[in-house]
Amino acid sequence: MRPSGRAPDALRPVSIQTGFARHAEGSALIRMGGTEVLCAASIETRVPPFLRGKGQGWVTAEYGMLPRATHSRGHREAAKGKQSGRTQEIQRLIARSLRAVTDLKALGEISITVDCDVLNADGGTRCAAITGAWVALRLALEKLVRDGTLAALPLKGQVAAVSCGLTAEGAVLDLDYDEDSTAAADANFVLTAEGGIVEIQGTAEKDPFTEDQFNALMRLARTGTAELFRIQAATIEQVTRA
Repeated sequence: MRPSGRAPDALRPVSIQTGFARHAEGSALIRMGGTEVLCAASIETRVPPFLRGKGQGWVTAEYGMLPRATHSRGHREAAKGKQSGRTQEIQRLIARSLRAVTDLKALGEISITVDCDVLNADGGTRCAAITGAWVALRLALEKLVRDGTLAALPLKGQVAAVSCGLTAEGAVLDLDYDEDSTAAADANFVLTAEGGIVEIQGTAEKDPFTEDQFNALMRLARTGTAELFRIQAATIEQVTRA
């Protein structure tokens, strides 16, 4: 039995609340169990210098954790004067994931930054951030269409992410902190609703894991992201109907 009592292929309870950041062009507060991440998308009518004059847009992301998002207080990175390597790696992952499903040519010379701030951390913060960031991005892009700035939505699909791991109970989906801290291996899967793979990050903590074990994790990831895609779509539909 898993510490949470969940079945091996069960996600933690997931909810996405839109409009939480009132001034952002698109926002989503995603909750996956005890992990809560606020994702806010901001639009700028300019692009980075390396894209100027190329008729192409840009989507990027920033990531951070509140000092008491974890069990003990963490230091604010702004007070240190620099971001940690972990923070930089995660925000680049989020940005790559969003760009993988965005038609940057169709976006034109517009930049969208999605800020992902972890309010409470209980494992899987980067996965929750990616899943919530797609909703925030989608809402911001829909605003550009409604305003007449864009003729059509420059999205090629959905993207979501979930963690899987090898524990004493075998292969399990969506690790919380208790599982993640003791897992023999864990992996983050960033997948698209169309069946594509954006990125897989997998690590054995001690002994190497086998290809069969990896395939078991991949199957769980497909199961988990299918449910996350459903929740994303239902969230967008609810906003559209309002």
